Amino acid sequence: MTALIGFLNTVFWGYVLIYGLLAVGAFFTIRLGFLQFRHFGEMLRCVVGSNATDKDGISPFQALTVSLASRVGTGNIAGVAVALYLGGAGAIFWMWMVALVGMATAYAESALAQLYKTHGPNGMYRGGPAFYISKGLGLPWLGAVFSVCLIISFGLVFNAVQANSIADAFAGAFGIPKLGMGLGIAALTAVVIFGGIRQIARVAEVVVPFMAGAYLLLAIIVLAMNITAVPGVLGDIVASAFGFGPAAGGVAGSVAAAMLNGVKRGLFSNEAGMGSAPNIAAVATPAPHHPSSQGFVQALGVFIDTILICTATAVMILLSGVLEPGSGVTGTALTQQALVHHFGPMGAWFVAAAIFFFAFTTIIGNYAYCESAMVFLGLGNASAIMALRCLVLIMVLWGALQAVTTVFDFADASMGLMATINLIAILALSGTVTVLTRDYLAQRKAGKLPKFHIADHPGIAKGVDHGIWK
Repeated sequence: MTALIGFLNTVFWGYVLIYGLLAVGAFFTIRLGFLQFRHFGEMLRCVVGSNATDKDGISPFQALTVSLASRVGTGNIAGVAVALYLGGAGAIFWMWMVALVGMATAYAESALAQLYKTHGPNGMYRGGPAFYISKGLGLPWLGAVFSVCLIISFGLVFNAVQANSIADAFAGAFGIPKLGMGLGIAALTAVVIFGGIRQIARVAEVVVPFMAGAYLLLAIIVLAMNITAVPGVLGDIVASAFGFGPAAGGVAGSVAAAMLNGVKRGLFSNEAGMGSAPNIAAVATPAPHHPSSQGFVQALGVFIDTILICTATAVMILLSGVLEPGSGVTGTALTQQALVHHFGPMGAWFVAAAIFFFAFTTIIGNYAYCESAMVFLGLGNASAIMALRCLVLIMVLWGALQAVTTVFDFADASMGLMATINLIAILALSGTVTVLTRDYLAQRKAGKLPKFHIADHPGIAKGVDHGIWK
């Protein structure tokens, strides 16, 4: 079994997804006319002032913060440090490139999630890849496979990983026992997730802007303290990406190492194309009332995660001068060293606090995705959801106490399978994405507030809930 899981991860993460996610992002970038660049302002417009909602959904801003809660995790702190250690400064350039094309993928999958959403238990909107695979492609069995993989990877095992990161950080910074920390994390998680999607959304819309804003403010302070060195660091990032800088390839010593590590960490961090964020994008009441508007919102989420927050970590590390390829200091320890250099002993506390907020919000964001998967599987009743919540809490406590590599490898394989399924699905439905995009942009160009009426688009009406998009 271990050998099989290792083989699957090699196939998924060594070949299929590294190239597949990039190729799909490039495909949608071109097919949608470089939408993420030409209409960046539309992303902001769809978020600003979008707090209005209805009884069936959450606001677009809440959907953005919940998706950011999941996207912005320990990968933004430890993952970026690993990319720098293995790939050198040039890895950050390729991380940027992945995010820029990934914004088009995030737009496509979230627009589809909105189009094919339906009403779940208690009338709340539900949707995501499983729903557009079932309704748009007519393959409910494949939607079920996707849902099971999502619950295993995001809902259970990856939440254990996040809890482990918090427990390690606090044990190192403050000497808090892992059992006590595990019980505390589980208790906080219970308070939030037992309130359901709306409670998660209310917590996320307060905590996520605070944590992201505080972290970016920290980076701005570091930039101001080292302003004369900033142009040189940015120049190294670009030059090293193409083999012209002094730190072209980190440990591996090549441009290929910079590209591979930048691409990998970028994809793991922003999740564009993975099929995770569309599950919460579907729950939003879009403003304007058009599937594409939620696509724009989630594309902005990729930009915030990678271009802003990952870059903040990278710049703080590079400006500190503590990065030494071959030293063995990488991951969270490297980021901590960088912050200690800039702020003294308080730097280690900052990193511990950042890991707590980033990892805890990831736990509740990941759980939110699983509720939609449960609804798709016909397990949206109170007892099944209660069982899921209890299982999540058990995994959080277990993860805080120990790490079992084989289980985490199994979760990687599950995520690899679900991402592969999602990429195939959105490619097959790319014509539908194009119809939605043209309709939205045509209305904007005509000076109208875009509104979507499914009756005007009979070619894509199959599987769409006409009551929602009347």
